[in-house]
Amino acid sequence: MRKKLLSVMLGLAMVVSVTACGVTAPEAPAAEAPKAEAPAAEEPAAEEPAAEKPAEEAPAAAAEPEVTLVYAEVNPLDTIVGQMATEFANKVSELSGGTMKIDIQASGVLGSENDVLDTMLGGGGTIDMSRISAFALTSYGGEKSMLLSLPYTFVSREHYWNFASSDLASEFLLEPHENGSGVRGLFYGEEGFRHFFTVKEISSMEDLAGMKLRVSNDPVMNGLVESLGASPTVVSFNELYSALQTGVVDGAEQPIANYKSNAFPEVAPCMILDGHTLGAIQVIITDEAWDSLTEEQQNILMEAGEYASQFNKKISADAENEVLEQLKADGIKIVEVDDVTPWQEAVKGVIEENTKGQEELYQQILDMAN
Repeated sequence: MRKKLLSVMLGLAMVVSVTACGVTAPEAPAAEAPKAEAPAAEEPAAEEPAAEKPAEEAPAAAAEPEVTLVYAEVNPLDTIVGQMATEFANKVSELSGGTMKIDIQASGVLGSENDVLDTMLGGGGTIDMSRISAFALTSYGGEKSMLLSLPYTFVSREHYWNFASSDLASEFLLEPHENGSGVRGLFYGEEGFRHFFTVKEISSMEDLAGMKLRVSNDPVMNGLVESLGASPTVVSFNELYSALQTGVVDGAEQPIANYKSNAFPEVAPCMILDGHTLGAIQVIITDEAWDSLTEEQQNILMEAGEYASQFNKKISADAENEVLEQLKADGIKIVEVDDVTPWQEAVKGVIEENTKGQEELYQQILDMAN
C-alpha cells in the first residue's frame, strides 16, 4: 500500500511539473508581443510629412501673381489729373492687397501725350497705361473721342459727367480697342475748362488774331486756332515753356490747374477765360497689358478706375477755383469772357467739318446738357 501510495504521489508530481512547463512556454512570446507591435505605435510619426503638405501648398495656391503697370502722366502730381492718378494707384494697391502696383511716371518724363501713344501703340510693354486728353486719340482713329474735344460742346461740368455716366461712354472707351489700335479706355475724368494764355496782354478774341498759338498735332485744335484768326504752331508740351520764353510761340491753351503747375505764368502771365473746351480725359491701357492680367486683376483696375473717376469729379471744380484765386493774387492778368457767342460763331465750321457722318451721335451728346 505504501508503495502504491508513493507511486501515485510521484505521478501527481510529474503531472504538475509537466503542467508548469506548459504554462511557462507560451509566456516568452507573449512578453515579446509588444516589441512586434512597436512599429504600429510609431505610425503617426511616419504620417507627419503627409500632414504638413497642405500647409506648404496653401500660400502658393492663394497668392495672385505680382504685377507692376507703368502709368504715364504729362502733368505734375499736384494737378487735378496728377491727384487722380495717385488715388487710382493707391486704390489698386489696396484692393489687390499690394500685389498690384501702378508706377506713375509724371511731369512728362516719358514724353508728350503723342510720344506716349506712339510708344503704347508700337508695343514692347515699356508703357502700360496713360492719362490722355480725349482729342489725343483723334490721330489714331478715335473718331468718337474727337467729338468730346469739339469747341463749346459741353456747357458745364454737369453736362460732361452726364455723358461720362451714360450708355454711350463705354462705347467711346472701347473704340480704339475695337478698331485695332491696341489700347482700350478704362475710365473718364476731366481737368477743367481749357483757356488761352499769352505772353502779351489780351482782352478779347480779336487780340488773338495773328498770334502764333501752340497746338498739339490735332485737326480740331488746329481748326479752332485758325478760326480765331491765329496761327497754329505745333510744339511738344515738354518744350512749351522754352517756346514761350524765346518767342517761338506767343501763347497756348491749357486748363487753369495745368497752367499754374507747369509754371507757364512765369513766361505767359495773361489768360482769357473763354472755356473753349472742357478738358475731357481718359485713362487707357494697352491690350497687351490688359490681356496679361487675371480676371480678378482686371476687375480691380475697373473698380479702382470708378473710384478715381468719382474722386476727380469731386475735386475738379474746387481745385480749379482755388488755383484761379491764387493766380489773381499773384498778379496774373485774368480776363473774364461775359459772352461766348462770338467765339461759338467763329468755330461753327470746325464743328461741322469734324462731325460729318457722326451728326446724330454728336447731337446725343449735346442733348445731355438737359
